Order: sequence, then C-alpha cells, then structure tokens
Amino acid sequence: MSKRDYYETLGVDRNVSDDELKKAYRKLARQHHPDLHTGEQQKKTAEEKFKEINEAYETLSDQEKRKRYDMFGHAGGQQGGPGFDGFDFGRGGFGDVFNDIFEDFFGQARAGGGGGRTERGNDLQYNLEVTFEESVYGKEAKLKIPRWELCTECKGTGAKSAAAIKPCASCKGAGQIRFQQGFFSVSRPCGQCEGTGHLVTEPCATCQGRQRVYKERAIAVHIPAGIETGMRLRLSNEGEHGPNGGPPGDLYVAITVKPHQIFQRKGLDIACDVPINLVTAVLGGKVEVPTLKGDTIIKVPPGTQHDKVLRIKGLGIPSLKGGTTGDQTYTMKIQIPTKLTARQKELLMEYAKESGMSMEANGDGFFDKMKTFFE
Repeated sequence: MSKRDYYETLGVDRNVSDDELKKAYRKLARQHHPDLHTGEQQKKTAEEKFKEINEAYETLSDQEKRKRYDMFGHAGGQQGGPGFDGFDFGRGGFGDVFNDIFEDFFGQARAGGGGGRTERGNDLQYNLEVTFEESVYGKEAKLKIPRWELCTECKGTGAKSAAAIKPCASCKGAGQIRFQQGFFSVSRPCGQCEGTGHLVTEPCATCQGRQRVYKERAIAVHIPAGIETGMRLRLSNEGEHGPNGGPPGDLYVAITVKPHQIFQRKGLDIACDVPINLVTAVLGGKVEVPTLKGDTIIKVPPGTQHDKVLRIKGLGIPSLKGGTTGDQTYTMKIQIPTKLTARQKELLMEYAKESGMSMEANGDGFFDKMKTFFE
C-alpha cells in the first residue's frame, strides 16, 4: 500500500514554515501518543498513527531531507536510522513534545522532588482612570491591590513550627513515586504529600496551612507624562505570590484617560476648536484661547478661512520616548451671523456690489470660477 503524503499526514500546506510545522506535529503527537489511549485495539491504532506522524516530521523538519522529498517524494526520503522507526529522538523539538505529553498524561510528573512544585504567582491587572491633564503631565498614583501574599508568620511553610513538619512516609521525603508506564519509566508527584516530600501535622494559625494570606497592599505607581488610553504599565513582581514559595507574578496597570470638555489628543498635539466672528476672520485680530496652563492670546491673520489651524509650539504632549513635545493647535470655526439688522444687510449688499458678487444663478459657471480662483 502506498504511503500517505507527509504534508497531508501532518495536515499542513507544502509551503508551511518551520514553526507551523512544529506546532502541527506537537498537536498530533500529543493526540495520538499510545500511552494516552486505553484498550488493545485503540493503542495499536494510535501507535501506527504515531509512527506515521514521527516519520513525516522527521523528514520535513530536516531541510535537506525535505528538499529531497519535495523533489522525489517518498523515494527521496531517508528511512531507518536511529530512534523510533526512523525518528531521531535526539533531534531538537522532539524532546519538548515528549515533555508536553508527560505533563498531559502524568499531570505534574516533571515536578522536582523533595520541595514540591513551585509555581509562579498569577499576574494581576488594575484598571486606572486618569484625567486628561494627568495624562499630559504625569502623576504619582497610590493603588490598593488585593492579592495573595506569602504568610510572614510561617514564612510560607504552612506549619505552626519547624517541629510540625514531618517527612512523608509514602514517598520517604522524595516527593515523587516512580513507576513503569508502557515503554516509559516515569515519576509522578506523591499523592499523599502532593509532591512536597513532607506533611504538616500542625498548620499555621494565620494562613491555616495555605502558606499564603489574602491581603490588601498599597503600591505607588508612577504614571509617565504622555501616556494614553490603552497603554499598560508593568510592575514586575507585584502580582500574587506563587504557591510553595514560587515567585510572584506581575502587576499590570491598564490606563484609561477621561475625555476633556475642551481639548482632544491628536498624536502629540492638543487640539481644540475656536469660534471666531466673520469680521475677525476677514480683517484679522486677536482672540483669547485656552491652554492647560491657562488662557492666552493668539493672532488671527487677515483672510483666515474656516477650519484653518493655528498653533502654539511646545504646548502639546511630551513623547514617552523623550526629546519631543507636541503643539497646542486651534481650529478656526467661523461663525456666520443668522440674524441681521436692515442696516447690516444693506452694508453687506454694498460689499457684494463693490466686489462684483451676485446672488443670482447667471454669470460665470462653477468651473470658470475655479479657474479664476487658481489664477
């Protein structure tokens, strides 16, 4: 019977990358490992599939063998050799797969003996809302973080005293029980002491033998100038303490900036709209505008158009990378009067007449006016 295509066996395309190939192999190897199946027929079927997967990966994971296979098919693939039916157990990546399989099948089988399995503590996230001004200039925030911490009374042993800690009789203090499973000889954590190698006869009164206590901790956090919504600050080792004396996780502070009534952030610039009257837009003048540091005066040049942007250099937001600060920008919004006196209308009509303007639909067409505009 002809062999199945190696790429089809692993469920990947022919242009698959090395990383994708490895991921596909790891998934299939865990799924079809013989020791993960019960029943003689199921184990036999799984073993055949496992051999097929290994053979395919052994060829495709080697650049030279893969090149020959792509050119000549199975006739160009190298069969036999060290390991399990053509697969070299010493190749990079295969040991990692077996480690994963051990953990899937035997639980914490790879945990170290004698001291129990130490685990890193959980990471925590604190959602912090800051004002627009605080995001621009930065601040020092005081946070109260509830978390699991190492019990200071028993120093994380969970015992009332050193005399209350006894070696486990089941594993004789090793924390591991060794046994044979299929063609593997493995160790798994002792079920009596849960891999610690010892038993606590009298638990600590403070933590009730849990080794950790749940308490609130005050933490000072520096919010850097220029931070914005969606950014996270990481405080290393400020998360929860791990079980069995494991290292603490990290604390992440997720930032949300409150909207401002006047200002908006645009990159490193602080922007706002400024209403100006028609006369100021035409003749120019001065207007009072707000900044985060107080009101100031800016000059509006004659002939200012609607939505023209004026700016004050250096009054924007500092870059988190340093060395650069944005500007304060103002978008001119020309206010058109809607209620005019008879005299005001008369003056506007005189202006229109002097300027050659007409409110009628006759005269030069649109494109003729555009040509005149660009001349």
